[in-house]
Amino acid sequence: MNNSYYNSDDLKKFGNISGFQKNLGEKFFSYYGEVFKDSELTAREKSLIALAVAHAVQCPYCIDAYSSDAFEKGWSEAQMMEAVHVACAIRGGASLVHGVQMMNKVKEIAM
Repeated sequence: MNNSYYNSDDLKKFGNISGFQKNLGEKFFSYYGEVFKDSELTAREKSLIALAVAHAVQCPYCIDAYSSDAFEKGWSEAQMMEAVHVACAIRGGASLVHGVQMMNKVKEIAM
């Protein structure tokens, strides 16, 4: 029995996501392919960015895919972990800055 919402075998099925909506699926994969081509950023650089974003959005499938991809593209374990820490710092900072809303509200109701 699988005790997780996420099944690692599902990552292999990602290419089939167009099954219920072929037109939109094809458009997504066309766009996705274009995004990850060498351009202003290299495909290698984009792979490290994708790894960090995967952690920020907490997608286990993306973490799996881009851990492999980044490593295969030559990023070191230390570089990959540093990218994860960058994502963590941004995500944490985003949570903290929203604390200003709480502070504003508390000041408003305390008056």
